Amino acid sequence: MVITGRYASPLGGITLASDGTALSGLWFDGQKYFGGTLKGGYVEREVPVFCQVRRWLDKYFSGKAPDFLPPLAMEGASPFRKTVWEILLSIPFGSTLTYGLIAARMQSETGKRVSAQAVGGAVGHNPISVIIPCHRVVGSDGSLTGYAGGLDKKLNLLKLEGADVSGFRFK
Repeated sequence: MVITGRYASPLGGITLASDGTALSGLWFDGQKYFGGTLKGGYVEREVPVFCQVRRWLDKYFSGKAPDFLPPLAMEGASPFRKTVWEILLSIPFGSTLTYGLIAARMQSETGKRVSAQAVGGAVGHNPISVIIPCHRVVGSDGSLTGYAGGLDKKLNLLKLEGADVSGFRFK
């Protein structure tokens, strides 16, 4: 049984999901792929990990880089997606990386050809938005593309982090 909780962010409501020990989902209400890990039923109640997640989110939404990571459960994901999400976790607060650079990094590490489109699919299906910072991935042409929570939220998250968004454009 999946456990859910709520968080009121400055950008709208957020739903949290957990296995009781680690965070397995974090979505802006109504976003694309909302509740992807909520299969099989869920119940809303408090668990200790939600307190850690809310502390992380409070610090983040105050414009500061959190100095800890709550326990994360990347359940049901392929090894490819998990690798992409681990790379996302390495993108510093206030910085961005392109889909193509992530693909090149994966190819360099594995020796297997990886397309930017495949990386985009993994980024788009990230079930733990904000904390696994898929909003920090941009197009190689400077476009803000592919954020399941909406491009307005992606832009606002990058601005909150102090990222230079002057060269970005909506695609």
